Amino acid sequence: MANLPQTITRVRGYTRVDFTALRAFVQRVPAAAIARLYFRPDENGEDPSPAWVEQYLRRMQAELVELAIEHGSSVLADHLRASTRKHGSARLTAVTLKMVEQAAELAIAAPSADHSVGMWFRPMVSQRLRSVGIGTLGDLVAYCNRRGGSWWRGVPRIGIGRAQHIVRWLRRHEDSIGVTVEQDVDLADPFRAGELVLVYAGRQVLAPLERMDIPPALSGIDGVNRARSFPYIAARHDLDAVRAYLHQFRDQPKTLRAYTKELERFLLWTVCVREKALSSLLVDDCEAYKDFLAAPTESFVGPRAPRSSGRWRPFASTELSADTRRYAVRALRAAFAWLVDIRYLDGNPWKAVKDPVVIDREFRIDVGRALPSPLWMTLRQHIDGSASRPDASFWRTLRALMLLMGDSGLRREEAATARRDALRRATMVDAGLPPLWELTVIGKRKKERTVSVSPETVEALRAHWLDRGRDFDEPGVAGPLIAPVSIPRTPQALRKHRVATDGPVVPDVGQPYSVDVLNQLIERARARLLVEMEALEEEDRAKLASLSPHVFRHTFGTELAAANVAPDIIQHALGHASLGTTTIYVHTERRRMHAELGRVYARRTVQTTEQDG
Repeated sequence: MANLPQTITRVRGYTRVDFTALRAFVQRVPAAAIARLYFRPDENGEDPSPAWVEQYLRRMQAELVELAIEHGSSVLADHLRASTRKHGSARLTAVTLKMVEQAAELAIAAPSADHSVGMWFRPMVSQRLRSVGIGTLGDLVAYCNRRGGSWWRGVPRIGIGRAQHIVRWLRRHEDSIGVTVEQDVDLADPFRAGELVLVYAGRQVLAPLERMDIPPALSGIDGVNRARSFPYIAARHDLDAVRAYLHQFRDQPKTLRAYTKELERFLLWTVCVREKALSSLLVDDCEAYKDFLAAPTESFVGPRAPRSSGRWRPFASTELSADTRRYAVRALRAAFAWLVDIRYLDGNPWKAVKDPVVIDREFRIDVGRALPSPLWMTLRQHIDGSASRPDASFWRTLRALMLLMGDSGLRREEAATARRDALRRATMVDAGLPPLWELTVIGKRKKERTVSVSPETVEALRAHWLDRGRDFDEPGVAGPLIAPVSIPRTPQALRKHRVATDGPVVPDVGQPYSVDVLNQLIERARARLLVEMEALEEEDRAKLASLSPHVFRHTFGTELAAANVAPDIIQHALGHASLGTTTIYVHTERRRMHAELGRVYARRTVQTTEQDG
């Protein structure tokens, strides 16, 4: 059977029999035996000579090696070149021959949408793509099309240079892959740096507030609601007035971000949909926008994208909750009230608009996402066991961050800004307790509070600081508690850490992680933990799949409540302004209600059973 003709499915017309013969040749089987076992007589009935077989197989081997050097891994290529220099031709073993065959076959294979990214990209690149859920070439094209030209920013350690190479490769093979990278997946900024974008009805491009320009007819220069008395701000038009309003929140980044989002959405709607100036709007216009919030049009909705991208859209979903819509109405009412107070507008049409009806929920904060205590301990043990891995510094950073939030109840902003010089040993009242540390942080509403820090957290911080090349216990040491161990060689990272493009890439010791990067760390960890922790029950996997920085804080609050810690202590530890917020973690009333009703139901069941008997 081995001598029967085989379908040619391999490299450059070689058959399966040829490859079987080559394996025998590499294993030093005599050429005469190979000729007898694997080659048929020619058209004249002549058996192939051992010399011809040896020459044929050597030529085949040389061609495969050449393809493997060109298309295989760099390690394999270096090995083959070194062997050729030493022996005149590459010496192969059974293992290296298999690698050569795979590389050569890949050289002439056609990429397909269902091919794994590991088939076509180097292991390091494919590993980073898989970390964000990109398993196949089809997944990669969909990811690029969904996120646009800045898709690479969502993939760890994929810079713009490598992203350009990947996109060019995908476009070169789009016929065989069967899916196309959209034309607007352009890695360049769609707008020239510093250029304002004119927005108006009928134009497809929407721009965020900082890049927005409005035609004179809709700018509000002659708005019918413009105040005629002396204004307190030098605003030529509505955009100037809105920017003046937002400027007062420059020291409150979260508030500024929230209000900017609401006002730029409203401005875009007034110009592109209502085709009126903001300073000419009446009550019915405001009512129309309230209805628009319930169902934004498709042109205003799109996946999250950088504000510099042409794919940026003001809404990420067509379904806004009643709470979100009420927040928008109240934010706009407050902005218009300020514009009236500083005499830019004559009146506030939002005063006549009622808030959207919302359900007054029993608990406004969802603590159901807190990790159950057994899962919390399992997760800690798994991360503790990652210290010996090649990427141990990532897990040590994660462990320090996780314990700061999960053992001290810090918010993610507080963890990002926490500093070593604000951490000190606590004065213990009870000598029988383990030593604690205390950390002073600036929380919401710029309120300062001091929280306890566990010995385990301090040990995790020591290990993280050692990765950063710093001594945690050095007298007078200062700096952020959590900071990058290394930085990618991207323009944004180099600028942030003030590193010259041609110099050593060393993180700035005084530069902490941003809140967004902390979120990315948790996202990366979540994806990897779901793969590694295979033995988890489905319920625990679902909990782990929703892991976020705030989950650790909720876990801390529920653990304190379960330990019967007094509510006022929990309130201070979590930095709640109201004790009512803290009581979401303390379910004594609910437990008592369940207990009392349970006894009623039990008595009723017993009475029914006795009557039936």
